[in-house]
Amino acid sequence: MQERAVKSRINVCRVGPFPRVNPPVFISSALVVVAFVLFGVFFKDAAETAFNALQGVITHYLGWYYMLATSVFVGFVLWLLMSRYGDIRLGDPHEKPEFGYFSWFSMLFSAGMGIGLLFWSVAEPMYHYLSPPFAVAGETQRAAEVAMRTTFFHWGLHAWAIYVIVGLALAYFAYRHKLPLAIRSAFYPLLGDRIYGWPGHLIDIAAVFGTLFGVATSLGLGVQQVNAGLAYLLGVPQGLGVQIGLIIVITGIATASVLTGLNKGVKLLSSLNIWLALLLLTAVLVLGPTVYIFNTFVETTGRYLQNLVVMSFWTDTVGQSGWAGSWTVFYWGWWMAWAPFVGMFIARISRGRTVREFTLGVLFVPTLVTFLWLSVMGGTAMFHELVGSGGIAAAVESDLTTALYVMLDRLPLSGLTATLATLVVITFFVTSSDSGSLVIDMLTSGGELDPPRVQRVFWAVAEGFVAVALLVSGGLGALQTASIATGLLFSVVMLLMIVSLLKAFRDEPINPTVRDREPKAPSETYGDVEHPRGAD
Repeated sequence: MQERAVKSRINVCRVGPFPRVNPPVFISSALVVVAFVLFGVFFKDAAETAFNALQGVITHYLGWYYMLATSVFVGFVLWLLMSRYGDIRLGDPHEKPEFGYFSWFSMLFSAGMGIGLLFWSVAEPMYHYLSPPFAVAGETQRAAEVAMRTTFFHWGLHAWAIYVIVGLALAYFAYRHKLPLAIRSAFYPLLGDRIYGWPGHLIDIAAVFGTLFGVATSLGLGVQQVNAGLAYLLGVPQGLGVQIGLIIVITGIATASVLTGLNKGVKLLSSLNIWLALLLLTAVLVLGPTVYIFNTFVETTGRYLQNLVVMSFWTDTVGQSGWAGSWTVFYWGWWMAWAPFVGMFIARISRGRTVREFTLGVLFVPTLVTFLWLSVMGGTAMFHELVGSGGIAAAVESDLTTALYVMLDRLPLSGLTATLATLVVITFFVTSSDSGSLVIDMLTSGGELDPPRVQRVFWAVAEGFVAVALLVSGGLGALQTASIATGLLFSVVMLLMIVSLLKAFRDEPINPTVRDREPKAPSETYGDVEHPRGAD
C-alpha cells in the first residue's frame, strides 16, 4: 500500500490513444521528437550546418568539462566499491535477484554496448593506427600499441562507471525507498516532493532526450554496418535509401519484441544476441591469430592500466590537433547520452542485488568482456595489417562501415563469419531498440514497470524516425553531434545524482546488522516535505 501511495503522486492519465502517460513529460518529449524529425528530413542542409556548428562549439569550449566530469564519475564508483555502503541491498532485506548471472550479464552487456562495439571494434584501432593521438607517428609499431590501448580506454571503465551511477541511483531509490522507477526519484533527497512537479518533469524529459538520441545514434551506426554486410554478402547497394528501408524493417522486429515484454522478448533476444556474439568471438579467435590475440589482451590491458590517469585528463592542450574533441569527447558524450537508457534498464533487472555486487558486476565484468572482444576483433585486424597482407587500414580510411567485413575476409570461412557478424549486428540493433523504447515508455509514464503496449510501439517507431532524420541530415557527423549535445545535458544531471546519493547514504545505518532493515518510504527517511502547489 505504501509503494502504491508513493507512485500515485506522479500524475498518470490517458492522452489520446495512450492510456497511461505522464502528460508533461510525454507531450513535451513527443512534440520535440516530431519537430526534430521534420527539421532533419525537410531542412536537411540547414540541419547539417547546425549540427556541425554545435559539435564544433561544444568540443572546443567544453572538452575539458567532459574529461573532468567523466573522471569524477570513475572516482566516485571506485570509492563506492570500497565504502561501507556496499552491503546495502537494492530491495527488501532478504530479497533474491530476479535474474541469474548469465541472463543479467547478457542483458546489461547487450544494452550497454551493442551495435557500437561491433561497429568500432575493428574500425577504431585501424583509424588510430593511421592517425594516432599523443603526437605519435602513424602506421608504426608504436602507433599500433597506442591505437589498441586508446580503443580500450574509450570502451573501458569510464563508460561503465557512467552506467553504474545512473543504474544504482535508480535502483536504490526505487527498491530501497519505494519511489517510482524514474530518473526524478534519484533527486528526492535534494528536491523533496518537488520531484513530482516541474523540476521532476524536466529531469525526466532530459532523460528521454538522452535515451532517444543515444539509441538513435547506435541505430544509425548499426544500419550502416548491416548495409555494409548485405553489400558484402549479397551485393545489396549501399546508400541512404537502403538504410532507411533497413531501419523500417528492423524497427518492426524490435516493436514485436517490445510487445512481448521484458521477461519474454527482451530477455530472449538478449540471450540469443549474446550466444551469437560468443559464437562469432570464438570463430575469430580460433580462425585468427590466437596467440597474438591473447598477447594483445594481456599487454593492452596492462598498457591501459598504466596510462589510465594520463589518458583520462588528456585534452591535447599543446598540440591542438582536435583529436580529443573528435574521439574522447564524442565517446564520453555518447555514454552519458546512453546513461538514462542503460541505467534505467540495468536498474530494472537488478533488484535484489547489493550495492557492491551491483557495482562489481556492472563495472568490471562487462569491461573485461569488452577488452576481450576488442582484442579478438581489433587484434586480428592489427595482426593482418602489420604481419599479413594489409589493406584493412586503407579500407577503414575509405569506408568505416566495411572494416569488420574486410577483416573477416582475411580469415578462413569468411562467408560464414560475415553472415554471423551481420546477424549479430541485427540482433544488437533489435535489443537496443526494444530496450530503449521500453525505458522511454517507463520514463514518460511516471515509472510504470509494465506500461501499455501501444505506448511502447510509439517510442520504438519514434527511435526509428529519429535515426532516419539523423542519417538524412548529416550521417555519422549528425549522429556524433546528437550524442555529444544530449550527453552534455545529462552530465549535469549525473553530477547532481552523485550529491543526492551521498546525502541518502549518510542516512543509512553504519551497523551492517541494522542496515538490512525493512526499506522505508521517503518521507520516513528524509522527513515530510510540504507538497508544492500544482505538483501534479
